[in-house]
Amino acid sequence: MSADTQEPHGFTGKHMLIVIISFFAVVIGVNVTMATLAETSWTGLVVENTYVASQQFNEEAKKGRAQAALGWTGKLSIASGEVRYRLVDSQGKPVPLHGVRMLFRHPAYEAEDKALTLAAPAGDSAGNTQEFAARHTPKDGVWIVEIDADAGLTAPFRDVRRVIVSNGALQ
Repeated sequence: MSADTQEPHGFTGKHMLIVIISFFAVVIGVNVTMATLAETSWTGLVVENTYVASQQFNEEAKKGRAQAALGWTGKLSIASGEVRYRLVDSQGKPVPLHGVRMLFRHPAYEAEDKALTLAAPAGDSAGNTQEFAARHTPKDGVWIVEIDADAGLTAPFRDVRRVIVSNGALQ
């Protein structure tokens, strides 16, 4: 028998302590990272005053039902660096518009939001056109588009939709 043979070391309590401390360090590190990213990326603000918003809910719902009763449908297109919008009535005939404003809202990052005022096509001097357009290419991803179209009513026709833009075009 030689004196330089060593017995193999097994899994000891020291090893288990290192495994447990490493596991919880990773969990705590990920939690701190996610909480920091969540805190810095979105304010969480939906409305400034929830009480006032709740008091206005029924009136807004009434306006929405009145608008739906018109039977109008908005047609939005995004392609070739241009955003276009028009309205058609329940029979598919164009509804004359006097102006269109649009807000592209990113669902998570307010810094990405972009407001547009769409213009009538060149040569339309009557100001009563059916389609409005603006040069804009939203980044690829999901957007909430809020459209206010002036069709000569007491309030603008409001069209809000969630869209996906891929390769500069509406999907």
